Amino acid sequence: MAQAQAHSAQQHPIRLYLVVWGFLFVLSTLSYLVDYFGIQGYPRWTLIIIFMMLKAGLIVAVFMHMAWERLALVYAILLPPLLVLVFVAMMVSESHYTIFTRLTFLGGAGS
Repeated sequence: MAQAQAHSAQQHPIRLYLVVWGFLFVLSTLSYLVDYFGIQGYPRWTLIIIFMMLKAGLIVAVFMHMAWERLALVYAILLPPLLVLVFVAMMVSESHYTIFTRLTFLGGAGS
């Protein structure tokens, strides 16, 4: 009996999945309302990215079972995309510096 329990898959209550599905529905509705109300500029993109990250986090944590995995596995899966985002931010910063120096020292001839 103990061996059968050791090899059986862990079952999560269906209520958990329904609650997460409800949260995903609410977040998707909020994301749609950003467009519906015509929010523009940085507030629009900030809200859309926040809703997107929340939805992705819920999906990864619950539906991909990352909330119940060992910490080493979580780091192995989530750390590389986080580092990619950091490197992209560094490249964006470098691009602003590059265009600034070109405009300053070349007088706009380099653009």
